[in-house]
Amino acid sequence: MIGDRTFKNKPQPRNTSVGYLFMAPTIIILGVFVLLPILIALVLAFYKIQILGEFNYRFNGFKNFTRLLNDDRVWIALRNTVEYVAIVVPIQTIIALGLALILNANLKGKNWFRIIFFMPTVTSSAVLTIIFLWMYNSNGLINSALAFLGLPTYNWIGDPNVALKAITIMNIWSTAPLFMVIYLAALQDIPESLYEAAAIDGASWWDKLVYITLPSLKSVTFFVVVMGIVGTFQLFDQSYIFSRGTGGPDNSTLTVVLLIYQYAFKSLDLGYAAAIALILALAIAITTLMQRYFFSEKAN
Repeated sequence: MIGDRTFKNKPQPRNTSVGYLFMAPTIIILGVFVLLPILIALVLAFYKIQILGEFNYRFNGFKNFTRLLNDDRVWIALRNTVEYVAIVVPIQTIIALGLALILNANLKGKNWFRIIFFMPTVTSSAVLTIIFLWMYNSNGLINSALAFLGLPTYNWIGDPNVALKAITIMNIWSTAPLFMVIYLAALQDIPESLYEAAAIDGASWWDKLVYITLPSLKSVTFFVVVMGIVGTFQLFDQSYIFSRGTGGPDNSTLTVVLLIYQYAFKSLDLGYAAAIALILALAIAITTLMQRYFFSEKAN
């Protein structure tokens, strides 16, 4: 009987081949649009490539990587990107968790609030950026509201000290609802019996939050933080639209991905652009591993 049961549970070759057949479209798409570009970028990073005129390429060794160490624009873009990530990720995570806690309570009309909060997430990023450009105009909605309240107004688009912060505010507003939905799903998965037992022991709302809710959301928070870091490191479209592709004013909205675009499609320096892209990918991977270590230490 044991032998028969083992034989029945053993996967059959035909079933395995059918499984791979269903997986084939996904594998092909990932291979063509993810793995292949990574391999091409890895190769291009070590070459000097000339596209205009007669196509030419030559092995360049590590010169593309040593070149970026002395490129001031690389360091400016990296500084802007790190500043943007350091501000957006914590704030959007806290706001997402706060909104999820509010919507998880027994509020009247909470389903409508969920729809309203989630609308920015399903709206095109380019459309949202154009709307905020209008709002950030010197005579736009935001400055008009600030003037009405007697507060100082800002040149949101033209001031180097404010331009990146304007993009930061816009992206926090538009991305926090996505993570709110993720948190909301996780909150509804926490057993109600835990809260009932804590209430019997006289636990306050704060005690329930600290000792039940937050520990139960640890893995979800790790996912939210990692996805937030990966997304913010790849900031491009908002910066491109705000600065019309220049990264201005005074390189204040220049991000690493925008810099890669400029070198690849404006300067046509594909090898150097690929080198910067690999450094960015390495930075994202290291940051993700650090987050994984941090959350695992928290678990212990």
